[in-house]
Order: sequence, then C-alpha cells, then structure tokens
Amino acid sequence: MSGGSRHTASESGSSRPTAVLETPDSDERDGARSRRLLSGILTAAVSRGAGMLVPLFLIPVMLSYLGPERYGLWTAVLALAGMAAFADLGLGNGLMTKLARCYSSGDKERARGYISSAYCLLVPMALGVCGLLWLVGSTVPWSSLLGLPATASATEARGMVLICLSAFVLNIPLSLVARVQYAYQQVAVSNLWQTTGNLLALPLVLFSVWAELSPVTVVAASVVGPLIANAANSIWLYLSKMPEVRPRLGHVDLPAMRNLLRLGGLFFLLTIVTSIANSADNLIIAHTRGLQAVTEYAVPAKVLAQAGMLVSLVNVPLWPANGEALNKGDLPWVRSTVRRMTLISTAVAMIPAILLVSVGDRIFAAWLPTPLGDDRWLLAGLAAWWVLLAGIGPRFMVQNAAGVVRPQLVGWAAFLMISLVLKWYGSAKWGIAAVPLIAVAVYAITVLPAALHGYRAALRVSAPRMESLR
Repeated sequence: MSGGSRHTASESGSSRPTAVLETPDSDERDGARSRRLLSGILTAAVSRGAGMLVPLFLIPVMLSYLGPERYGLWTAVLALAGMAAFADLGLGNGLMTKLARCYSSGDKERARGYISSAYCLLVPMALGVCGLLWLVGSTVPWSSLLGLPATASATEARGMVLICLSAFVLNIPLSLVARVQYAYQQVAVSNLWQTTGNLLALPLVLFSVWAELSPVTVVAASVVGPLIANAANSIWLYLSKMPEVRPRLGHVDLPAMRNLLRLGGLFFLLTIVTSIANSADNLIIAHTRGLQAVTEYAVPAKVLAQAGMLVSLVNVPLWPANGEALNKGDLPWVRSTVRRMTLISTAVAMIPAILLVSVGDRIFAAWLPTPLGDDRWLLAGLAAWWVLLAGIGPRFMVQNAAGVVRPQLVGWAAFLMISLVLKWYGSAKWGIAAVPLIAVAVYAITVLPAALHGYRAALRVSAPRMESLR
C-alpha cells in the first residue's frame, strides 16, 4: 500500500541490524518463530496431501454409486461452486495481515475489533446469499445452465446445486477462523483442522453409500466436511483457546471495517487479475490452434501446476510470520528467511520441472492413451514459468504481510495486458510452446521489477520500528 513508501528517510537505518535485535531474548523469539514456520509448512503438506488423496479415493465410490450422468452433474456443480472462492472480497487476506500486527504488539482490543468487523461483514452476506439461492433456486433452469442431458433429473440437479453452493457460501465466514489462527502463528493447528475437514468426507460418503441414501445426500456428505470442521474449530478457538478475541457485535469497529475493506479490496483485485492472467492460456490456444492443442498444453501444464500449488502452501505460513517480524523490526530474520525460502521454493519447483523436461515424454506415453509431452520447448517453458514463480514467491509473502499490495497489482495488471496480446500472436505464429516462454519473458519485465520494488517498500515499513528499538 502507499503507506509502505512514506518512510524512505529511515531506509539507511534499516540496512544494519541493531544491537537490540541480537539479544538472547530476540534470538529465542526468532528461533520460536522459525520452529512455528517449519511446523506450519510440514502440516500444510499433510493437509494438501489429504485434500488430494481423499477425492481420488472417492472417485470410484461415487462414480459407481451415482453413475456417469449424476457424477458428471456433481463435478459440474463443484465447478460452479468454485466461483465462491472470490466471494470473501479479499477480507480474509486483509484480516490476516492486520491481525499479524496485533499479535506482534499484543493489541487484543484492536484484534477483537478486526475479527468482529470481518464477521459482521461476511456473516450477513453469506446468510443473504444462501437465502436468495433457496428463494429463487426453483426458478433457475439448472439443467440447461450446467449443460445436462434431457434425461437428467431437474429435481436432483436443483438439490445438488443448492446444497453444494450453500455449503461453500456458508464456509466463507466460517473459514475466517483459519485466518485468525494463521495470523497468531497457530498454523500447524489450523492445518490439522483443515485436514480433519478433508478427511471427514471419507466416512460420511462411505456411510451414505452403505445406507443407500439418496444421491443428493451422498453429494451433500462429500462437501460438508470443511463446513463441520471450521464450525468446530471456531467453537474451540473462540470459547476455549482464545476467548479474548471472540467476535461480538459490541466489538464491531467502523474504522477497522473500513481498513479491512480498503486492504481486502486490493487483495480482491489482485486475486482477480492473477486468476485471469493464469487462466487465459487454454482459451488463447483454443482460438489460435484448436482444441487438440489445448489438450497437448493443458496436461503437462496441470502436472507442473501441482508442484506450483505445493510451493504456494510452503510459502503461505511465511505471511503471518513476516507480519510479526516486520512489526517488531526484525529485518535480519525477514531477510535471512526470504533467502532461505527462496532456495527451498526454487528447489521444490525445480525437481519436478527437471524430471518433466528430461523424461516427460516417456512418462506421458506410459500414463496416457494419447501421446503427449513430446514438445521439449513446451515442457521447458512451463518448467521455467513455475521455477520463476517459486523463486519470487517468498518476497510476495513479505509484501502481503506489510499490506504492500499496489506494486503487485500494478505488475500483474501490466503482465495481463501485455501477455494476452503476445501470447495470442506467439501461439498463432510459433505454436503452443511459445505461450509459456512469452509468459516468462513478460513476467521478467513486469511482475519481477514490481515484486522487487514492493519487497523493498515492505522492508521500509518496519524501518521506523527498528529505529524505536535502538
């Protein structure tokens, strides 16, 4: 944010660690922060693993019980419900950034204000959207909207849509508890609750199938796990673990609400821009090279994207840890951790990238019935893209922690506008291998400079705090 650039006069003071930051208490605090960060990364990997394996295990169970037609309906509904990912308006990210500062300073009163204000904004919105869904749900032609065949049951389609969408929408305010725990560096505990939510689908679906319940009930059992886990986590956190920050109407604070909306709005815009920029490739290739080329591009792209998601999970716990460190002026810890995590993130992305470039053609030949992955330039471009994202990711986490979003937004907006034109031209002239290579080149001249500028701006935010510790 713009506030990150108001303290340029203190930059020289932030270039050297102060004696205060080298005290035993500071070393102990840094060690504890690093240990929490490590446990958060490890449990994030476990949570992600559960989130991937449970749906894979349930595929044959639900496909056998629902049949191909109903199973296709269920996947279409999940795709529709996935749009709810944007529905928190960036407030979750804004809340995590604000609370990390409250945690660092021990300001419980301000934390209560932010938490109560966030719930006050999202709970009425979620209830209103759910009420509207059930009110008008019977008048919406879900079958035609989802492209279902004429033999599909309109009643079942409506039931699946309403239940799935309601579960996703209600989970928006309930998932704020994870943001609170992340901000207070209870990342491992939060990840364990999220793992529980992912695992709950397994017994719920298996019991529903064993009891021969209706297809709508089976589908409901597959999506309510995160809702139940977040509700139980909220009860435990606010009634037992941290009752001092329990959200209440009396703690709703209008200035805090405005701050959340302002910062959350920037995160919301950033999410939209990055999502469009990262999702446009298949559409560009479809229009310039045809649907067969989309398949040739999408399969290796999706494989490498899994490594990218793992890198993202590794980096997210950095967000609140950096927030605390910046608020305390611990710039040496921030810098050293960024360097260390840059190496780790790059290594995590490079291992599958090198494997795919080296033997990707043989892997795809053994795995898929249709030959794919024989274009080494395509594989090299995709690998370079994800390695580049992994290398810069830790610096984005510092900016997010400091609330410095505008440089990212400017960089990604420039990337979106330039890359769309060049990717279209490159795909039409040179083929699909040009798409990721163009993305890497444009990223290097747009997002990368913005990321480095934003990183320096985020460090300047904490420079006055370091001066106060002298």
